[in-house]
Amino acid sequence: MDNSVSMEVDGGNATQNPENMERSETTEDIKKKKTKATTSDVWRYFTKLGPGDDGIDRAQCDGCKQKFKAGGKQYGTSTLKRHLDRCVKIDFEDIGQTLIEMQNKMGALKIDNHVSREIFAAFVIDCDVPFSIVDNQKFRNWVKYISPTLGLITRNTLKEDVLKIYLRKKDKLKSTLLAIPNRVCLTSDLWTSITTEGYLCLTAHFVDLNWKSQSKILSFCHMPPPHTGFELSSKIFELLNEWGIEKKIMTLTLDNASANDTCQDHLKSTLNMHDWLLCDGEFFHIRCSTHILNLIVQDGLKIAHDALDKIRKSVKYVRGSESRMIRFKECVSAIQGLTFTSGLHLDVTTRWNSTYIMLESAIKYRKAFEYLKATDHAYKQ
Repeated sequence: MDNSVSMEVDGGNATQNPENMERSETTEDIKKKKTKATTSDVWRYFTKLGPGDDGIDRAQCDGCKQKFKAGGKQYGTSTLKRHLDRCVKIDFEDIGQTLIEMQNKMGALKIDNHVSREIFAAFVIDCDVPFSIVDNQKFRNWVKYISPTLGLITRNTLKEDVLKIYLRKKDKLKSTLLAIPNRVCLTSDLWTSITTEGYLCLTAHFVDLNWKSQSKILSFCHMPPPHTGFELSSKIFELLNEWGIEKKIMTLTLDNASANDTCQDHLKSTLNMHDWLLCDGEFFHIRCSTHILNLIVQDGLKIAHDALDKIRKSVKYVRGSESRMIRFKECVSAIQGLTFTSGLHLDVTTRWNSTYIMLESAIKYRKAFEYLKATDHAYKQ
C-alpha cells in the first residue's frame, strides 16, 4: 500500500495516520486561536482595524479616533487601557445607562470598572459628596458586598475621574462655541467667600446651532488680590484665549463697581487693537439691569429705614431661639382669627427681594408682635 495514503486498513477498520492526526490537531488549534473571543472590557470602546502594512494589528478609539497597535502576542491591551484612563472623548456615563438597560433585559452582566468609576464620579459631582467617602470603611464594605470583584478606588483616583469629566465637558463646550457662527455675550462678577478669598465667575450666553439659548459657566476661578480693573481685565482676556473665543465677543455685562468700569475700558481697548469688536466696541459694555434696579430700590427704602429696622430686629429676636419661637406661636394662637401658617423670614440687607419677603411674612403677624411686647419684657419693638 502506498505510504502517501493517509488512511490504513486494519482488520476492516479505517484508522487515521498518526502524522496526519498531529497535523490536523495543529490546524484545529490555530483555528481556535483565530476565533478566540476578546474578553477584555477595553474592546467596548475600541474598534479592531486588523493588520496594517507591517502586519501588526491595530485598534481605533471610538471616542477620539486615535489608532494604536493592539492585539496578538506582541501587543496586548495595556496601551488601550492607559489611553482609556485619559481619553476625554468617551462618555462612560451614557455607556453605563446603555449597560444598565442591557442588564435589565439579559440578566447579570460583568461590571465594567471604567463605567462604574464614571457613574460614581458623576454622582459625587451631582450630590456634592466629599472625596473622602471612598475611605469610609462602611462604604467600602457595602461596595464589596454588592460586587466583590469591583475594584475600590482612592480619593486621588476619584479626583482624577472628576477632573476627567470636567475636561471632557469643557472640550465639548469649547467645540460648540467654536462651531457657532454667531457671537457670544459675557457676564462676569467678582465673588468673595466667607474666608475673604476672591473668586471670578465668567459666564457665556449664546444661541447654539439648534437655535436654543444657552448659558454656560466658562470659569469659576480663584482671583487673588489686587482686584483692580486692570487685573480683572487681564484675567478675563486670559480666559477668553483659553476658550478660543476672543474674536467672537459681542458684549460684556458687569455691575456698577468702579473697578469694573476700568476693567471694561482696558478689555475693550485690547480687543479693539485686533479689530475683534463690532462698531469699535460701542455696544460692548452693558451695565447689569438687576444691579441698577437693586440700587434704585435700596435708595427708595431709605425713606422707610426706621420702620424696616424695627421689623428686622423683631424678626431677628423671634428667630433667635426655639423658646422665643414657641412663645411667638402662642401669641399668634391667642389672637382671634389668626393662625401660624408660615414662618418669619430674615432679609439680606443688600437684596431688596429678600426684604420684600421679610415684610410679606411679618406683616400678617402685626397683632401677634404687639401681644408679644405686652407679655415679654425682654422684647423691645
